[in-house]
Amino acid sequence: MSEAGWAIMLVDDHAVVREGYRSVLQKQPGLRVVAEASDGAEAYRLFKECTPDLIIMDLSMPGIGGLEAIRRIRQWDKAAKILVFTMHQNAGFAVQAIRAGARGYVTKTSPPETLVRAVMDVLAGRVAISPDIDHELALSRLAGESSATDVLTAREFEVLRLLLAERSTEEIAETLHVSPKTVANLHSLIKGKLGVESDIELVRLALRQGILTQVDLGEA
Repeated sequence: MSEAGWAIMLVDDHAVVREGYRSVLQKQPGLRVVAEASDGAEAYRLFKECTPDLIIMDLSMPGIGGLEAIRRIRQWDKAAKILVFTMHQNAGFAVQAIRAGARGYVTKTSPPETLVRAVMDVLAGRVAISPDIDHELALSRLAGESSATDVLTAREFEVLRLLLAERSTEEIAETLHVSPKTVANLHSLIKGKLGVESDIELVRLALRQGILTQVDLGEA
């Protein structure tokens, strides 16, 4: 932390959302927003430029999503502190985010004080999970059912997210800066790990496990 306080970067593709939690955070003594990004690629670039103390990261964004951005930022700086702030109330997304390197996970339905508390916890070196997700994680452990978020790596899960968004192999390759062959191999690997043989089965599994909702399907 500098003399001016903790420097925070906001990453969300909705400007209105960023404005809302910027207002909440800047009312807290010692917190200041120094940068904002609307997608994962911009987040990665700005992080290297301004090296904030904390990144508050959405997951679902155009192009490079939050999971891939977390993975890249943590590869560049293993000490980077990232708090996910997202609409996804699925425990599996929290597992993937923590696995990718996030130190906290808060849902956007949480009250403002939950976000502020999580920010302070992550800055202090603690892991912060909002109560609703903590509950979901406990239920998922009791269920004992293996899910896509259990068996896929962060990179594989990001490819799955893009596939479910109906991105082509070439588009995914360009987004992730890999070859189309790598994407095709990952596509096959994902289906193998999940025990499905077709993309239709992949969509059904994603719907069943809450990775994809009917709303997402309608917007795709």
